Amino acid sequence: MNELKRGVYRGDGETFWTPERCSITELLNTEQNAAVSVALCRVEVGETTQLHALQVDERYIVQSGTGLVELDQRDVFAIAEGDCVLIPAGVAQRVRNTSDQPLEFLCVCTPVSYTHLTLPTKA
Repeated sequence: MNELKRGVYRGDGETFWTPERCSITELLNTEQNAAVSVALCRVEVGETTQLHALQVDERYIVQSGTGLVELDQRDVFAIAEGDCVLIPAGVAQRVRNTSDQPLEFLCVCTPVSYTHLTLPTKA
């Protein structure tokens, strides 16, 4: 395990579109801090993300908007600003934006998330 290094990390601010149908801005995702990654996720109005699972534990901290989060294709929870969603590694998830503005949340992964495992959706 890497030792945490002191200092300031400035993300490159680059935003990219994912196959899960949301945009991601990496805020912290470095080899120097392999214990955690932080990204700003944005789901556009009316959009539902692709059902997927990661091989890391995730936390979604809602910053703006409202939506529904589905876990393991059975549990559905309403989410709004200030809510924190806990998603263990391997749990299938998707998010639907139910508001009239983009749904934005911080995604905090432990350890660092580099790869996605996309699962098929049910019709």
